[in-house]
Amino acid sequence: MVYSDEMRIISGRASVDLSRAICEYLQTDPGHATISNFSDGEIRCQIAENIRGKDVFIINSTCPPVNRNIMELLILIDAAKRASAARVTAVLPYFGYARQDRKDRPRVPITAKLVCNLLVASGATRVLALDLHSGQIQGFFDIPVDHLSGEVVFAKLLTDGGYTGDGTVVVSPDTGSVKRAREVANRIDASLAIVDKRRPNPNMAEVMNVIGDVDGKQAVLFDDLVDTAGTLCNAAQAVKDRGASKVIACCTHPVLSGDAVKRIQESPIAELWVSDSIPLHDKAAACEKVKVLTFAPSLGEAIRRIHCEESLSTLFT
Repeated sequence: MVYSDEMRIISGRASVDLSRAICEYLQTDPGHATISNFSDGEIRCQIAENIRGKDVFIINSTCPPVNRNIMELLILIDAAKRASAARVTAVLPYFGYARQDRKDRPRVPITAKLVCNLLVASGATRVLALDLHSGQIQGFFDIPVDHLSGEVVFAKLLTDGGYTGDGTVVVSPDTGSVKRAREVANRIDASLAIVDKRRPNPNMAEVMNVIGDVDGKQAVLFDDLVDTAGTLCNAAQAVKDRGASKVIACCTHPVLSGDAVKRIQESPIAELWVSDSIPLHDKAAACEKVKVLTFAPSLGEAIRRIHCEESLSTLFT
């Protein structure tokens, strides 16, 4: 079915390939927008077609360079609103600043809430997000939010790849990821383990305690994102030292900053499965351990259901 007469999908520069794949799934043409920069770095854009009364979906992952991509998303939303779009949905394959979602120290901002406010103020009437760092961020928005989980896609791929049953253990690389690791373990009928990292005294090395049985099992490290890969690689080493037969990792968002790729190459991780929510930079793309799985069908189906006013519940099962 083709929805191009009623719906427009417009991409920022951070999500061109993903947007194209989503349009292929929906059998529609990408919307036309020109985006460039003035010589001083200011972003300029123009939507190059009539979107009056249309259902507009603007896709831009707020990945590095984070501030530029957030600003570009805000500008595109404002342009769509001022062009009299009937509804403007901000599609966030990756939501930057999501880790700053609470005051964990005195006199610090809650930047995730600030970014949510900016999206609403720019004119977004709905948000579609993929694997927010914490589900509570949905409550930061004063507009409807549809939150897709990577657990569903990864669980199916793990099952198809033979990572299931008693011979597999899903490992949370830190205590903050226990809930999503437990969800995946339940979906693939595997056991659960947790890596607990703590420093017993100041100036003493961190001790990695593995809670759960990993000996002789295929270990699947599961998290929502991989940034510097320090926690992920340390957890992989701890699990391997305790007898895991093989270690792979699944992380939805491949930020992979700093020396992340080098750490992964030198770690016991056999494969790192990531989504295409963030385009891989050159070093990551060249790493043989990194395997990219497309989430375009999931996002495309969510967009179709939002456009057609259908339930999204089946996407969570």
